[in-house]
Amino acid sequence: MNIHEYQAKAVLKEFGVPVPRGLPVLRAAGAVSAAEELGGPVWVVKSQIHAGGRGKGKFKEKEAGGKAGVRIAKSVAEVETFVREMLGRTLVTAQTGPSGKQVNRIYLEEGANIVKEFYLSLLVDRSVSRVAFVVSTEGGTDIEEVARHTPDRIASFSVDPATGIMPHHGRTAANVLGLTSGLAQQAEKLTSQLYTAFVAKDMAMLEINPLIVSTEGQLKCLDAKISFDDNALYRRPEIAAMRDETEEDAKEIEASKHDLNYIALSGTIGCMVNGAGLAMATMDIIKLYGAEPANFLDVGGGATKDKVAEAFKIITADTKVRGILVNIFGGIMKCDVIADGVITAVKDTGLEVPLVVRLEGTNVELGKNIIARSGLNVIAADDLEDAARKIVAAAGKT
Repeated sequence: MNIHEYQAKAVLKEFGVPVPRGLPVLRAAGAVSAAEELGGPVWVVKSQIHAGGRGKGKFKEKEAGGKAGVRIAKSVAEVETFVREMLGRTLVTAQTGPSGKQVNRIYLEEGANIVKEFYLSLLVDRSVSRVAFVVSTEGGTDIEEVARHTPDRIASFSVDPATGIMPHHGRTAANVLGLTSGLAQQAEKLTSQLYTAFVAKDMAMLEINPLIVSTEGQLKCLDAKISFDDNALYRRPEIAAMRDETEEDAKEIEASKHDLNYIALSGTIGCMVNGAGLAMATMDIIKLYGAEPANFLDVGGGATKDKVAEAFKIITADTKVRGILVNIFGGIMKCDVIADGVITAVKDTGLEVPLVVRLEGTNVELGKNIIARSGLNVIAADDLEDAARKIVAAAGKT
């Protein structure tokens, strides 16, 4: 689960992390009072969406067309103007795609005098089962571009969970960033604070870009991006309460209610599969035969008839879908349960696009018989290659 920058900074402040003063602005009418409370003389007006590149992004609408999603204001009047131009408008960045995202929240922050900019992030390195730090002197830029063109400017180190964060980790970060004396001591303290927050709040990723040195000789987190482990939200109600459903696809929200792993994509072939690996293979073979998947959907190994039916309904809610491929390998999941769920869903939704079903594994013959006896227009497939070929051909005729 992702949260907005202003929420991320509020979480970090709980652990003593140095962040600039700021206030969220949810209505244009609150812009002036927020600016006056912060005091100026310079304010940073930041659009709040779940996507990076806001400073380089541009608004679609003519009221703010061509203007960036992050701007510097030098008067209260400018703050009010910028907030009114941003709220309710569609911001397009490199991460949103051409459709962009509507800005419903603004974060107004005090200005900062910057001497240097760095990059620092924490994430779970599954290859070593540890939390890893990624540190670079190239702050304020896309870390992917730095990794591509100047990888020598990025350093990474992990923390042994048996010991937790230690002083030498902070010294390592300071050395990578070229910090000495008081700034090195601040870096040591900051790495400890960030690691503690990461573990305590079940984070999956914490990115500070940029981490700055101010003219006052202070390290500050000028931006913050946090995502949390969805599987731990049950024990973090204070984090779950920060969820902004307007930033998420409605189908993904509905899928989460039924414990389905669903991600909306831009293609036309809907997929319902059990198992993440098989789902990825299904998406790949759809592309191999010339079409694009409309979603990733893993119903899991223990799905019920009702869960399968809900998954089917979520797929059909996507108006771009021109065909559906059900690909199930029955282990724990029984093919007859899948068949019953598919039949129920087809009847409930009044399916109007081609449907190809490939079943294999436990109770496969029973599942095939259920579908054959249903009288519905379902195309059977013998294997994954056959299924992909049939659904791409059938969807191409719709």
